[in-house]
Amino acid sequence: MAQTVYLNGKFLPITEAMVPVLDRGFIFGDGVYEVIPVYSRHPFRLQEHLRRLRNSLDGIRLDNPYADSEWMRLILELVALGDSQDQSVYLHITRGVAPRDHAFPKDTPPTVFMMSNPLVVASQALVESGVAAVSAVDNRWDRCDIKAIALLPNVLLRQIAVDHGAVETVLFRDGILTEGAASNIFAVEKGVLLAPPKDNHLLPGITYDLVLELAAAHDIPVEIGKIEQARIYAANELWLTSSTKEVLAITTLDGRAISNGQPGPLFRAMYGWYQDYKNTVMRVAA
Repeated sequence: MAQTVYLNGKFLPITEAMVPVLDRGFIFGDGVYEVIPVYSRHPFRLQEHLRRLRNSLDGIRLDNPYADSEWMRLILELVALGDSQDQSVYLHITRGVAPRDHAFPKDTPPTVFMMSNPLVVASQALVESGVAAVSAVDNRWDRCDIKAIALLPNVLLRQIAVDHGAVETVLFRDGILTEGAASNIFAVEKGVLLAPPKDNHLLPGITYDLVLELAAAHDIPVEIGKIEQARIYAANELWLTSSTKEVLAITTLDGRAISNGQPGPLFRAMYGWYQDYKNTVMRVAA
């Protein structure tokens, strides 16, 4: 049975979902997206995800096609059509179909696409061993806070990790940590959790926010600010976070061990707190 997706007002099999070649998402990468994890068929922090979607749409001057209540209805209907209890919902909105011209078209309806797939999280083996990462210069544009569908820079940066048998590429702009190619990055230094600030050079992660909330709830000191590359290599622990990878320890960076090359004690505590939160809060309507 073909997967059911949503496209411009209709639920239909993915094999029947078609977008014209003049869609501005295809021609210009002119659009935004959002990814929402779903636990036991409950979308996680849906209001926060929809707020980030609104911010992305505002950032590219595209009107939100639906009110939050309509987004919620459609997302829940899509989730109900899926076979898995845990899913990953993908939302994709472009400026629509118009003759190729850089200027915004007038009175053109947006293209709205949604699909949901089973949520695949990191294996327990990766949690226990940690993962390898490489570093690269962050050469993306200056509005990384917009969750834009034009992800070619991220694709190329992430491929550097793949080419080296690593899981992620950690990015630095002028020697300062920004984020990963597809994740947020945290460090631990003498028991203090270090995080880069949420500015235009990184995507404001929903999981990033949760990690900081869990740290505060367990009296872990947090320092938010610029983190130089040298401090990252010298850190006691290094983590990556995302909606699908949750929280993972980075144990080597550019072939160099982070501390003793093993997931650290604060990571293990945070991972446990995250799993507790997932099972007691994420798996209920929120």
